Amino acid sequence: MAGFFKSLFNKITNRAEIDWDNLEADLIASDLGLRMTTAIIDELRDLGRSVTADDVVGTTRRHLAQRLPADAASLVPRGDGKPFVILVVGVNGTGKTTSSAKLGCLLKKSGHSVILAAADTFRAAAVEQLQRWGQRLDLPVVAGCPNADPSSVCFSAHQKAIAAHTDFLICDTAGRIHTRHNLMEELGKIRRTIAKQDESAPHLTLLVVDATTGSNALQQAKEFHKASPLDGLIVTKLDGSGKGGIAVTIHEQLGIAPRFIGTGEEPDAFSRFEKERFVEEIL
Repeated sequence: MAGFFKSLFNKITNRAEIDWDNLEADLIASDLGLRMTTAIIDELRDLGRSVTADDVVGTTRRHLAQRLPADAASLVPRGDGKPFVILVVGVNGTGKTTSSAKLGCLLKKSGHSVILAAADTFRAAAVEQLQRWGQRLDLPVVAGCPNADPSSVCFSAHQKAIAAHTDFLICDTAGRIHTRHNLMEELGKIRRTIAKQDESAPHLTLLVVDATTGSNALQQAKEFHKASPLDGLIVTKLDGSGKGGIAVTIHEQLGIAPRFIGTGEEPDAFSRFEKERFVEEIL
């Protein structure tokens, strides 16, 4: 039993009766949101009998499974030989740059060719970090000069990916929300620049959210979704904290489904979202 459910089970076991206020607080603290928490508690109360820890865990798991989307589809190269372009966005500290590299590693292991673009140019450490990951994973990284325009880095990387018939181009972009206007301007420019060489690109925009930040992650998703329509989430730091409920809340409120999850520091601690595993093992 994973972190959240184990904690919930232990709190309820051996109690004479449920403390409904405490249960409500625990569910909300796990970022399940008020609507789902209320539905879970209402269903448990409607049982009309003494409620056990198994009842609570089973009901909560079922509600989560009902609200989560189906397993994320595997990414496959395009049929026309042009690169499949992925934008990875998110605020600094969420694991955005690391996730870009790990996604590249996952695709490479599936037999695909990958180029990484270090387009988070306003944070020099992000460029250096991606370059170190590139060396470690044997993935080519395109970087510009310090403080280079992010869109120019993406353009150069896209050129190289097209010329080399690379399957996937992953752009590590936009590491900040200093004002919504600047964020929208920057991401809009990146999208327009990439579209100059392929009007169908970018093909996938993924937001990286840190599961431990709770409601902040929901707010970040709202801001980025306004600035650049999001196609999915990469949910990071799901390493036993049991805080993955925010993925359910974001999907319910914004319709943005989790596509990948990060469960640790190593490159292999990154995988495609699978609903059953998420509910049974991650939470």
